Amino acid sequence: MRVATPSRPPTAFPAKRSKVELIKEHSDYLRHPLMQELVTEASHISEDAVQLMKFHGSYQQDDREKRTFGAGKLYQFMMRTRQPGGTVSNQLYLVMDELADLYGSGTLRLTTRQTFQLHGVLKQDLKTVFSSVIKAMGSTLGACGDVNRNVLSPPAPYTNRPEYALAEKLANDVADLLAPQAGTYYDVWLDGEKFFSLNRESPEVTAARAHDSHGTNVKNSPEPIYGPLFLPRKFKVAVTVPGDNSIDVLTNDLVLVVIHDESGSYRGCNVLVGGGMGRSHGKASTFARLAEDLGFVAAEDVLHAVKAVVAVQRDYGRRDDRKQARLKYLVSEWGIERFRKVAEQYLGKPFAPSAPLPPWEFKDYLGWMEQGDGSLAYGIFVQNGRIKGEAKKELRRLIEEYELPLLITATQDLILKNIRPEWRDDIAARLQAVGLRDKEQVDPLARDSMACPALPLCGLAIGEAERASPDVLVRLRALMDAAGLGAEESVVVRMTGCPNGCARPYMAELGLVGDGANSYQVWLGGDRHGTALARVFAERMKIQDLEVFFKPILEVYKEQRSEGELFGPFVSRVGFDLLKQRQLAAGVGKK
Repeated sequence: MRVATPSRPPTAFPAKRSKVELIKEHSDYLRHPLMQELVTEASHISEDAVQLMKFHGSYQQDDREKRTFGAGKLYQFMMRTRQPGGTVSNQLYLVMDELADLYGSGTLRLTTRQTFQLHGVLKQDLKTVFSSVIKAMGSTLGACGDVNRNVLSPPAPYTNRPEYALAEKLANDVADLLAPQAGTYYDVWLDGEKFFSLNRESPEVTAARAHDSHGTNVKNSPEPIYGPLFLPRKFKVAVTVPGDNSIDVLTNDLVLVVIHDESGSYRGCNVLVGGGMGRSHGKASTFARLAEDLGFVAAEDVLHAVKAVVAVQRDYGRRDDRKQARLKYLVSEWGIERFRKVAEQYLGKPFAPSAPLPPWEFKDYLGWMEQGDGSLAYGIFVQNGRIKGEAKKELRRLIEEYELPLLITATQDLILKNIRPEWRDDIAARLQAVGLRDKEQVDPLARDSMACPALPLCGLAIGEAERASPDVLVRLRALMDAAGLGAEESVVVRMTGCPNGCARPYMAELGLVGDGANSYQVWLGGDRHGTALARVFAERMKIQDLEVFFKPILEVYKEQRSEGELFGPFVSRVGFDLLKQRQLAAGVGKK
């Protein structure tokens, strides 16, 4: 069965557009004025160039705590890598580690999208840093900006699980398919030389990109999928296997779930659309949303379906208001049935009903794991993803000495791969000596938590997160102890310095979202398996009031939970009214 080709031309510019849309239009595919400004002696670049720099994988920042009166801002850049599925070669890790010491802040930051962030790079060092990453067979292209971001897949180190290998391959194929094509990246960072490692895409990807039918491609454009305006906003993709929700799949714009038949043959993918975390304080029109079911596509149509969904967003997403420009708002406005109908027009055939799936389950991939080939993998807890100090030095020594490849998880942790059994004791002892303890030695509350970098570098942050969260977790653990909750029990806590949601606080059982100095919006009721959104419990809580605020809540949880009931589902079951009544009885909010 075929469906009608969409009538709206993909090159039509909307009459009303935001300033960023105009910057993109006049940039010659992300070149100008960035290329001119990078070679000046100024310490920073203009706002127009900043918008283009994002597409190359970097944000301009300044350390707010080092601003001095009359001296202006001390500008620096954060660089983010692109690593589909969090795969990191031995060579790339060592280069990133060295760049952090030579040109950055001396630390590496693991992100919630399975990438590295390198902070503190000065403008005059950008070209050296970028070219070094590229020549180590890494990339930063599309790590930021109005394009597809890093594609997630489970950080499963197994060699004997073909479904995970397929998810990893598909994540790489989608990343290649949706990578910008105009060549600007090489013009800027390698003086036009295309480094071979970035061009080794599969033949299926090349064919899918070139396949021009049903309006998915922009005619006569060096960017056949994006066109001159690229996408209205960022676009996030996750690829997983049935049941594995180690990557918060439902928070993505587009989700692919690989489906096999009973014989183990790859059938195709279930497709979900419309997830996203970002919102703004005080704007009810902005909201977090979970992805919902679009349908099933056969294996030979998966990449074409990806193009179809991207084309719908490209042609129909809002370009006049960036706060309403994510795909989730289009799906919310249209409804899934209308969205499916339009996506089918771009695909040229209907979606089939989705294959049944088991319940989603979170997996942290921490601790020792058998890969299936006689080697071991070791998942290391890295609090808030910050690799620093002696731990950073010892990790480098181990990775270099044993030539270990790695995986980055979507919970900001690190997995060492290809460890021979006879190496295990040495590696474990050396990591233990620098504070990288086995998962069983880490408080589950810390192990399950995440925080974004926030202050002092993130330009959007209005509160603390990474620096404040360790103390917050210690205080929450003391409250749990006092309430009679066991040391083995946990609550999924996520903390951000602003409402944009980089640490996915709206999926947490307990989310703290910065809304000012030492002040947080409190979200409760998410699910540790990533299947439910939290809701706003309190618009404002001063961090110094944390004990008074949460003591009655944890006490009623201890008293009235069912056997084995986790905190998030408990909150959803009993409702907010009971918790607020207990707070009121304890004097919370009374003047």
